[in-house]
Amino acid sequence: MQESRENKIFFSTELLDWYERSKRDLPWRRHRDPYYIWVSEIMLQQTRVDTVIPYFHRFIERFPTIQDLAEAPGEEVLKCWEGLGYYSRARNLQAAARQVVERHGGAVPDNKADVSALKGVGPYTAGAIMSIAFNRPEPAVDGNVMRVLSRYFLIDEDIMKTGTRTLMEDLAAELIPEGRAADFNQALMELGALVCTPKSPQCLICPVMARCAGRLAGAEERLPVKSKAKPPRPEYRLVALVEGGGALGGRVLVRRRPDTGLLARMWELPHIPADAVPGEGAGLPDGPAMDRLAAALAAAGMPARPGEAWMNAEHTFSHIHWNLRVFRFAAEDAAGQAENDEAENDVAVTGGTDGMTGSAEAAYGQAPYAGASVAAPNSVPYAGNADSAAQHQAAAGSAGLFAAETAAAYEAEANQAGEASASTGWAEQEAASPAGDGVKQAGFDLAADSAEYRWITKEDMGSLAFPNVFLRILNRYFKQV
Repeated sequence: MQESRENKIFFSTELLDWYERSKRDLPWRRHRDPYYIWVSEIMLQQTRVDTVIPYFHRFIERFPTIQDLAEAPGEEVLKCWEGLGYYSRARNLQAAARQVVERHGGAVPDNKADVSALKGVGPYTAGAIMSIAFNRPEPAVDGNVMRVLSRYFLIDEDIMKTGTRTLMEDLAAELIPEGRAADFNQALMELGALVCTPKSPQCLICPVMARCAGRLAGAEERLPVKSKAKPPRPEYRLVALVEGGGALGGRVLVRRRPDTGLLARMWELPHIPADAVPGEGAGLPDGPAMDRLAAALAAAGMPARPGEAWMNAEHTFSHIHWNLRVFRFAAEDAAGQAENDEAENDVAVTGGTDGMTGSAEAAYGQAPYAGASVAAPNSVPYAGNADSAAQHQAAAGSAGLFAAETAAAYEAEANQAGEASASTGWAEQEAASPAGDGVKQAGFDLAADSAEYRWITKEDMGSLAFPNVFLRILNRYFKQV
């Protein structure tokens, strides 16, 4: 018992001494503004520090106060977050900012229960805000902290289990020196990020190596114990890059996702699930794939003529891995004539045309857009009676650039938890929608909300928020045309 107490005192003392000497100069550490700390902690979830820093500066510059964030258009917040991934974090952060304005007069409350009641704030974030911003002795236990504690105290419990997390929180709270909660919790996170890393921990420069039970037992490489998460299931999707012609020359067709669910209210290229032949490990051949896309576009009131396979891309969520096959289409007029025949083959096919590989799930079945009621391509989005629609049409200054669809089919992802791995190359990461943010239903669902379509130029992308994978596809396209 005495040895255990001495080990804890040693750990806390040596860790704080090391932190004072070695801590990084990070922008959110230069002050104790609870709002800035809150924003940084949300951004740092599943995201590297080096990636977060420029986003943090840009976000705080645009939304310097909670009031500014609460009052901003949601699309502007998403645009500022674009490229950072896990977009539900941005939506939840703004929703929570509005709660702070409504309930606490625009100031982050110095009360754990009130902080924990904010949208998107879990035990870790609440502990981080309370300890770092207010120096309250609250534990802030994330993956880095659980790894450090598992190794130092030789804890062989699975860190994916709720009981183990509770054990870690109790232990971390016990280790906090009086009056040093802010520095201690940041020191613990810093040690896990810089020294006690997941692979090849740098034990020889660790400030607590002398009494690390895991190192002394030769167990540092196998700890922490962590049950493997279920790998993301593969999905094969067909993407239409529809090029406008005539008055819409130089524009491509995009759509906005529904207000709730995965990637809510973000813009994307139209895409549908690809039927797959079980056992063949690939999606539809290109010919039938383009025919299926053309039928879906026509059903949505967006007739387009198939052109060619253009590229492949990937997008990884915590529970789904999208394999995207992108096809170029030429928009057609009402008579079925392609509006940009002369430009159809200006850009060479890149990114490979060998099809998609990997094990495909069973056929998805229902195609999006089925039974959709769509306004003509030269109308503005509106759902209502004819007289009101006419008034909106007359008042709209952007007629011809929008099209509205009702009863569109969108993917409603199940609310699943999971930890995403680091992204590389074309593979991007995105978290599952949080509980209550989507429809718990597998497959596809006919959405009640209208789905907005829009013809955009490269310049329009500066004000619209896209998931990373569609952002890269569009940037690549506009760079080549």
